This record gives sequence, C-alpha cells and structure tokens, in this order.
Amino acid sequence: MPSSPSHLAFDAIGTAWRIDAVVPLDEVAPEVHALIDRYDRTWSRFRDDSLVAEIGRRRGRWRLPAEAGALLGLYRRLHDLTDGAVSPLVGAALEHHGYDAGYSLRPSDGPVVVPAWDSVMRPERGLLVVDRPVVLDVGALGKGQLVDLVSDLLVARGVDEHVVDAGGDLRIRRADRADAAPEDPGMRVALEHPDDPAQAIGVVTLTGGAIAASAVNRRAWGADRHHVLDARTGEPTRDVVATWAIAPTAMEADGLATALFFLTPSAIQAHFPFRGVRLLADGRAQATPDLVGALFT
Repeated sequence: MPSSPSHLAFDAIGTAWRIDAVVPLDEVAPEVHALIDRYDRTWSRFRDDSLVAEIGRRRGRWRLPAEAGALLGLYRRLHDLTDGAVSPLVGAALEHHGYDAGYSLRPSDGPVVVPAWDSVMRPERGLLVVDRPVVLDVGALGKGQLVDLVSDLLVARGVDEHVVDAGGDLRIRRADRADAAPEDPGMRVALEHPDDPAQAIGVVTLTGGAIAASAVNRRAWGADRHHVLDARTGEPTRDVVATWAIAPTAMEADGLATALFFLTPSAIQAHFPFRGVRLLADGRAQATPDLVGALFT
C-alpha cells in the first residue's frame, strides 16, 4: 500500500494496533476506540466486568451482541472440522495451566477437562443457553473478528483504503477505482521465525483480504506451557510450533491459523478458501500449493 498520510497507533486488548489509511483518521478514531472497548467488555475473560466473566459465574440465558452469530458459527465449523480440538470452551483449561486473568502463570494440579460443546451450551430463540457456568475464551477467533469490525467501521465512514494491523492480524482493504494501477504489487509480509523474531521462514504477498499468525512462543511459560490447547485433551499442542493463514476476512484467517495446529493446510483447503503455512516442531514446513510467496525452509 502507498505510504499513508494518516495512521493511528495504540495499544488495546493486550496488543499493539496500527491503522494506516490514505485519508486522515482523526474523526473516526474515537469510534474505533469505542468499538474496541465495547468488544472487550463483552468477550474478554481478563476483566471482571465482561459478559464472558458473568457467564463464568452463573448459568443462564444470554442475549449476545450482533457479532456473536458469526463468531460462534465459525467456531462451530472449526470445532467439527477438527473433531473438537478447536473450542471456545478452553478458558478453564487455560486458567488451569496458569494463563488466568491475573497472569499467574502457575499451573494447577490435577486433571484438565474441557467440557463438550453440546453438554453445556446451545442456541435457543436467538439466545445462548448456558446450563452451567463456563469460562469462554474466544482468543482463537476474537482478535481477527475485531479487526474485521474495525475495518468495516472505517469503510462505513468512507475510509475505503486501509490496513488494520492488530499484533500481526492484518486486514487489507482496497477501493475499486477507475484510476487504480492495473498491476498492484501488493504488500509483502514476512513470516516470522518462531525462534528468532529477526528472521523469517518465508514471505507472502497480499493484495487484499487478511493474514493471521499463531505461534507457541508468543504466549509461553515454563518448559512446556503455551496458549494453544487441544480441547480434546486440555493440553498444549506439541507437533506444530507456528502457523499462518490467509483468508478473505481476519476472523477466518485467525481461526484457520488455530486449526492449522491440528490439520494440514490441504485438509483445511478442502473446506475453506484459504492459503496457509505451518511449521512443524521438527523444522519441516507444510503449505498450500497456491501460496503467493516463497518459503526459506
């Protein structure tokens, strides 16, 4: 994207954000911050006043915000595709391993159990029915969805061309203009090596859509604890150390980056229009054949 005359840079939801556009962003900035805060007050398990925190305290019938249908719908698709490995019900298991609201990073003793989806919650007449308190964690898709919501807000306010970057979850929007260059060189994005942020295992080129990455080193503590859990066992994954997914939306890219810890890129491509890479613990890389870019390993 050409260098923009306007950008926003700030920290929110525990990560660094940067928004670049070709028009000034001053007027829309307060709405961006309000949107992010509203989303955080709904979905964060790290704040006591969120809706997710309330669901964790008591059973009930909950009216969720408008974005919940898309969020939980994609979660369900990925849950079923991965035979239950991807689930928003891993919150209590993450807390058990020490990734709790207070960031204690002290694992608890005893077994870890992630409840089965249909045993604890279900949709009913536009509500989410939760049969017992559960700790939801939407980290596998939530940041990506929030990037999409911010991008949609910018478009609604006339900021048609922009890049939203939230800690590496990127959404690129290009306007359809008669004077646009016939050959768009696109944006080159490096795939950061999980063991050395100064190195890359490859580079991809994007002209639109979104990319998301996930790696076990980003939120790791102790010798064998990190934030990517297999909901079937409640334990951290072992065989894959980093993933990258390119998809039409950031929510899809975010979710598919998580699914890549459990499925090969080709297995996912049979169900979703995406391109992706995953780096195995033994150093091998697997990628979809139509990846636009190059791998160095």
